[in-house]
Amino acid sequence: MLDISRPPPNLNPACNTGMKRMTDRSFTTIENHWITLKDGTRLAARIWMPDNAENDPVPAVFEFLPYRKRDGTSPRDESTYPVFAAAGIAGVRVDIRGSGESDGVIDGEYTELELANACELIAWIAEQPWSNGSVGMMGISWGGFNCLQVAALKPPALKAVISIASTVDRYNDDIHYKNGCHLSAQLSWAATMLGYQSRSPDPAIVGERWREMWLERLEHEPFFMEEWLQHQRRDDFWRHGSICENFAEFDVPAIVIAGWADGYRNTPLLAVEGLGNKAKALIGPWVHKYPHFAWPKPRADFHGEAIAWWNRWLRGDQNGAESIPPVRAYILDAIKPATRRDFDPGFWIAKPEWQKPDMQCFYVEQFGTLMEGMPIPHAPEHPIYLRSPLDTGTASGEWFTLKPDVEMAIDQRLDDAGSLTFQTAPLVEDHDYLGRPVLALTLRCDAETANLCARLVDIHPDGTATRVSFGVLNLAHRNSNAEPEPLSKGERTRVTLTLDACGYRFRKGHRIRLSLSTAYWPMVLPPPEDPGLTIDLASIGLGLPKLGAHDVIDLNQPDNPDPLPKYIEHAPASTKRRVMRDLSAGKTHYEIHEDTGLFEHPGTGLSTRQLREEVWSIAPDDPLSMKGISTWTCDMQRPDWFVRTIATSAISCTATDWIVSASVTAYEGETQIFRKVFEEKRVPRDLM
Repeated sequence: MLDISRPPPNLNPACNTGMKRMTDRSFTTIENHWITLKDGTRLAARIWMPDNAENDPVPAVFEFLPYRKRDGTSPRDESTYPVFAAAGIAGVRVDIRGSGESDGVIDGEYTELELANACELIAWIAEQPWSNGSVGMMGISWGGFNCLQVAALKPPALKAVISIASTVDRYNDDIHYKNGCHLSAQLSWAATMLGYQSRSPDPAIVGERWREMWLERLEHEPFFMEEWLQHQRRDDFWRHGSICENFAEFDVPAIVIAGWADGYRNTPLLAVEGLGNKAKALIGPWVHKYPHFAWPKPRADFHGEAIAWWNRWLRGDQNGAESIPPVRAYILDAIKPATRRDFDPGFWIAKPEWQKPDMQCFYVEQFGTLMEGMPIPHAPEHPIYLRSPLDTGTASGEWFTLKPDVEMAIDQRLDDAGSLTFQTAPLVEDHDYLGRPVLALTLRCDAETANLCARLVDIHPDGTATRVSFGVLNLAHRNSNAEPEPLSKGERTRVTLTLDACGYRFRKGHRIRLSLSTAYWPMVLPPPEDPGLTIDLASIGLGLPKLGAHDVIDLNQPDNPDPLPKYIEHAPASTKRRVMRDLSAGKTHYEIHEDTGLFEHPGTGLSTRQLREEVWSIAPDDPLSMKGISTWTCDMQRPDWFVRTIATSAISCTATDWIVSASVTAYEGETQIFRKVFEEKRVPRDLM
């Protein structure tokens, strides 16, 4: 299907530096184009092609995902690629094998095959008669990951990347593990991928082959969790695709973007520190979304930023894009938690150069007050025992946030009740920070491992508590994620914990609080024992990264305040989260309900709906009682066609094993046509 179109006239591709290439070129949307790889696999692409490109060749931006161009990412694709095409930049959005309408079956995350296919596709794009030979690669999350990984492989035609909500370290800054702690998002993501990859291709694209392709996927798609649990340490599996292993191998210019409300907030600063002037960091207040339609506001003119970047590196325009400051960040200004945050107060800053920041040091004095200064050397030990209820953490929100509601951290007083807290006196002046806080302390433990969580909290004059940053550590991983060591029971152990990056202003009259807990559930799954920790208060040192020299800047907002296309609503979306404490049974349940609603694409007539139901439970005094189950129901339909898949994944544990299982059931109309059960699998716990 061909669609000749122009972008709406109010989409102005300009960026805040004044660098812009103003065009209003007509373009064609090629709804599906087949690209055949050397191994014979046929991949499905959606292409936005500037008109007359064969006579006036253009650069191209490539995005390579398993999230289904036909329905899954179509709203965001349709918010951006038409704008690129109108600026004379082709967009090539390709589904990874086994996804959407592409042939085959997916074989995992960021595999060698996936990255090799990406390199082959980049070469294909560069060889087309409409291409000027220069390709950029872009994406958020999976696409943000693989564009960095592909760039490190140095395909000749790849000249620049824009990576959003991604990571340079797959072990510590993705949804699997964090400093040796097992994130519950790992099960959630395994269930998500099982649901997404079990969905049918669209018969309107692939024709009568659709059922054969669907059954092949259903039969052979992997349950990713089984593989991830085989690698509980930071081994070669996680080093693969982690560009921090060798930043020197990465030699293309990159804009790296993230949001403070997302789990991927560390990557921009790590990229600048590792890549130097090859990388530019942009960090806003956002959840896991593109900056031109992200929440909380303020947003950023992503289209203008991107077009200037592509024109500089894919066309050779001398527009000064290489002179963007290395770090631009939004400094949150004393925000308050809420059940929905549409706008976060703050201000944009630029750092003309980036170095690891100077630290403002704090210590805990004998009565528990957090004081500016360094801990007193050789002070007498001041032990305090901490053993948090195992359901401490229900105010944490989700690690991976998609909406500015209770997926984000809420008022921290709920979790502080189960924590050891230390706070300053009311501040006599504003304190501005940008970077990663660092905590050091000495502790004792009567088990081989335990988890430690630290939170940096802003206490407002009315007592409201806002989480600014947090970090978690499996204490067996205190010295190495690759070679963890059991704790020596009862012995004093010095520990350093680096918290997540933040950009924040603590206002005059507010207090800075340090909150420590031994649990952070359900975000972090508990270790096999719950011994508690004895912490030496006299040893606690907290370093907060000073903002330092900076320029206050204006960052252009998108011209279009509502850039996402409108689809036909047949059933509304809904979302619910609730915590249930069964006092009689001594159990806490955390329940998630997410319904995308049923929406029809007006151009294709395809309606889709996804329903996520997830429940976690734990007894506050028994780590082995932990259970989680996540179910995805995915519907696709037209008036004469309906298919559904139901994918369920579950996890529980013993003192020695993780126990996982999964199933996929598929329906055509009312008839069940397939069912597969991934039998219960026990995977030994590895100091976790």
